[in-house]
Amino acid sequence: MEENVVHENKLGVMPIGKLLVVMSVPTMFSMLIQALYNIVDSIFVSHYSEKALTAVSLAFPMQMLMASFAVGTSVGVCSVISRRLGERREDEAFHTAQTGYSIMLLEMVFFVLIGAFVSKPFIGLYTDDAELLSMSVTYLRICLCISVGTFVNIFTEKSLQSTGDTIHPMIIQASGAVFNVIFDPILIFGYFGFPAMGIAGAAVATVAGQIFAMVMGLFFLKKNKYISIKLLRFYLNGNCAKDILEVGVPSIIMQGIGTVMTSLMNAILIAYDVLATTVFGVYFKLQSFVFMPVFGMNSGLMPILGYNYGAKNRPRMMKALKLGLISAFSFMTLGAMVFFFFPDALLGLFNASDQMKVLGEIALRRICITFPLAAISIILGALFQAMGKGFYSMINSVVRQLVFLIPCAWLFGKLFGLNAVWFSFLASEAVALVLTLCFFRREVRRLSF
Repeated sequence: MEENVVHENKLGVMPIGKLLVVMSVPTMFSMLIQALYNIVDSIFVSHYSEKALTAVSLAFPMQMLMASFAVGTSVGVCSVISRRLGERREDEAFHTAQTGYSIMLLEMVFFVLIGAFVSKPFIGLYTDDAELLSMSVTYLRICLCISVGTFVNIFTEKSLQSTGDTIHPMIIQASGAVFNVIFDPILIFGYFGFPAMGIAGAAVATVAGQIFAMVMGLFFLKKNKYISIKLLRFYLNGNCAKDILEVGVPSIIMQGIGTVMTSLMNAILIAYDVLATTVFGVYFKLQSFVFMPVFGMNSGLMPILGYNYGAKNRPRMMKALKLGLISAFSFMTLGAMVFFFFPDALLGLFNASDQMKVLGEIALRRICITFPLAAISIILGALFQAMGKGFYSMINSVVRQLVFLIPCAWLFGKLFGLNAVWFSFLASEAVALVLTLCFFRREVRRLSF
């Protein structure tokens, strides 16, 4: 009996409190580094010019769409692998990894084509300023056309996490972010003999960092004892692909909705003031410093929930969920307090003009009220994905980011002006939370173990 325990995956035997720390803290740390990179990246761009910062903000929705495919598919891979390991179906875990990798390669080709042919028409929807258009298109094309690092890097991180390995994904994420932060100023401003590439330098530093992280991810995945992939093998197992996409497609839609939301919000805000779109872009960079660690906890929590769901161990599932909810709510409340009391300092990081600070302080203080509510929805979303019920998270995102947010933003703006637009985030988040709690109650009642 003792021998079986020794060979048992830690997801099924380690005390939940310790397990959640082991699984989540490294991922949270790596996400914090990633958030720091996002902020530092924009800080360097803002010191190049305010128009360059606006250009990055306009390109951001398409980058989000690409990330939504990479992360969403990888979440599906992570969910399936962790459940198969919990069910002792190790062979299927291997097939799932290879199938997931092949799907990611197809998605990468799709975005290379978008980068080459759609970047200019997309940016042209928002501006006819020649300089701003050129900056945005240059940045976006580089990020999309050299996206192999993004897709393979994210795939390796999630695959490793699905087996209970969170240390190596942390190293992967951190190494890519550090590489990017070092080369951002060098390539933007032309230090140490490198040419001054401006906004193109920021994009090149970004993709180079992702490729560096990808190489490290593949190295660590090769040493993993639970799963592996063959880089030159294209393999699609029908059943594995179906299981991946059952969770992955809702996750893609859930995250891709952010692209639609950001694009529509930019369209609403730019009608009032072009600086409002810059403020919105800056907010997204800043809020990542609060949300990224919670998403990191979410990533660490999902394999725990998925493994114990597969093993039919309800007490461990519920205990992990409770600890995740308490931790995420506490962290997001702290983040909301920082946004509410120190918006001027946060905006000052981006070399904000006085006018931008006036708009930004109001926006940050009003949007941050939603953070604690969002924490609950995010953690319950991890439970739905772990159970293979990713469509609940998808419905939540559609409601939160489209069905209520955009109409409310348009209506509040028409009735009360630009500053009222920010209250639409609170209205939509509250409705989405009520819906999420209804889904949670329904699924918990259906558990047969």
